[in-house]
Amino acid sequence: MKELLTVIAKGLVEDPESVSVTVDEVNEEGITVYHLHVAEPDMGRIIGKQGRIAKAIRTIARSAAIRNNEKVSVEID
Repeated sequence: MKELLTVIAKGLVEDPESVSVTVDEVNEEGITVYHLHVAEPDMGRIIGKQGRIAKAIRTIARSAAIRNNEKVSVEID
């Protein structure tokens, strides 16, 4: 999952070297939280107009997690 988020984000930003993904431990609800970090100027590219790109990234992550019987959440920092 971490690699998937990294590949997607690097394809969208101008500074792919600044992309990183950190993972939190599974919380009490069974959800793994992934934190996507990008450079400040690239935040608009990741979020998109009215959050459409961010929503699409989260949808892809959830779809991939369902195949592994996991629950995930993606936060953009």
